[in-house]
Amino acid sequence: MKFSSNHILLSWLPQLNSQVWILAVARFLSQSGSGFTLFYAPIFFVNQVGLSATAVGIGHGTGSLVGIFGRFLGGSLADSKHWGRRRTLLLSTVFSALASFVLALSNNFPMFLAAHLLMGLGTGLYWPTVEAAIADLTTNEQRNEAFAVTRLADSAGLGIGVLLGGVLISTTELYRALFVIDGISYMVFFMIVYAGLRETRHFDEHDSQPVLQGWNAALSDRLLLVYVSVNVLFTTYIAQVDNTMPLYFANFVLGKTLKGLSPTTISGLFAWYIFLVALCQLPAVRALNSLSRVRALMISIVFWGAGFLLVWSAGVTTHGQQILAIFALSVIAIAHVTYSPFATAFVAEIAPESLRGIYLAINAQCWGVGFFVGSFVGGLALDNQKVASHTITSGLTVNNLWLAAAASTLVGFVILKTLDWMSDRQETTFI
Repeated sequence: MKFSSNHILLSWLPQLNSQVWILAVARFLSQSGSGFTLFYAPIFFVNQVGLSATAVGIGHGTGSLVGIFGRFLGGSLADSKHWGRRRTLLLSTVFSALASFVLALSNNFPMFLAAHLLMGLGTGLYWPTVEAAIADLTTNEQRNEAFAVTRLADSAGLGIGVLLGGVLISTTELYRALFVIDGISYMVFFMIVYAGLRETRHFDEHDSQPVLQGWNAALSDRLLLVYVSVNVLFTTYIAQVDNTMPLYFANFVLGKTLKGLSPTTISGLFAWYIFLVALCQLPAVRALNSLSRVRALMISIVFWGAGFLLVWSAGVTTHGQQILAIFALSVIAIAHVTYSPFATAFVAEIAPESLRGIYLAINAQCWGVGFFVGSFVGGLALDNQKVASHTITSGLTVNNLWLAAAASTLVGFVILKTLDWMSDRQETTFI
């Protein structure tokens, strides 16, 4: 019976290169560490260190801006025969580990900013490189599930980290320990990649074109540029979930005591969100595999709009706020699982093999831009909401932010419809 159960489980899992599974395990362990800090860092630096929400938003946003340079460098190094995927991944973990340890020591804005500059560089080097490695190790038909597996590892790790982080905070209030744990997780990631991952890119004598020539070729691809315009919207949405929403629930959504939701409640909400992302990742990909990747993204953006409307409802209602918050994060979880693997697989599909790192770096640039804009606007809206709660004022409050985010999904849907038409036309031309 035990053998039969294991056999069924193994047959259900995608049949992928063993190197993909090594990367998935490394990402699970690393993201477990990140989960310790992901939703608690803004709360700690605003409510205990004393930074303003705008300052925290600027720190996150500036780190994301540096991440734009990191992604440019990461894509270039990943496609370079002198560096390749493996060495670039190792370099990224060094910067990320340093950033976590600096955050553990931060007690003012300059140190907080320095940590996010290091983290932005580490993150920028990481994402195009790891996604290019996964694309190297899979066929086009395998990529939806391969990216789903690695996102599943991310989500499962984050979920465990968020849950354990909530337990640690509720029992000890040692927020700084969270950042130390995160730094150690990056060190473990380094050791797994160093010991277990081979270089995935096979270079030959033709792989020596100038870096700028490769970037010019990618930036001349109209299909990629239209995709980028909508992907910035998606990444801005994720920035609101990661950075704005925890503070919104903590300070503006009323709980049973007529104050913001407690850290334990917020921990439970986001643990549920990440658990649902992990649970639904592979089933969602398999359910939508018959659709084109762009049409899967069209379904995703509809869920994002519905989720933001539910978040807005939780903030303005006087009853059932926690129930609405659960529903909101559940809908956003579905939006997330129908976005991440399909978006990355689409870019890997349209990228020439020799420029895969650069194309995926441009895809990753959307995260830098989206998190810069999303973090700054979210922090500004939170601070304006605080003013609005004491005076009669108007403007960019965080309640209006959720309505604006929901409205922007209509624009995103139109862009995706255009991209779908362009993709169909390009396929017809090739035929």
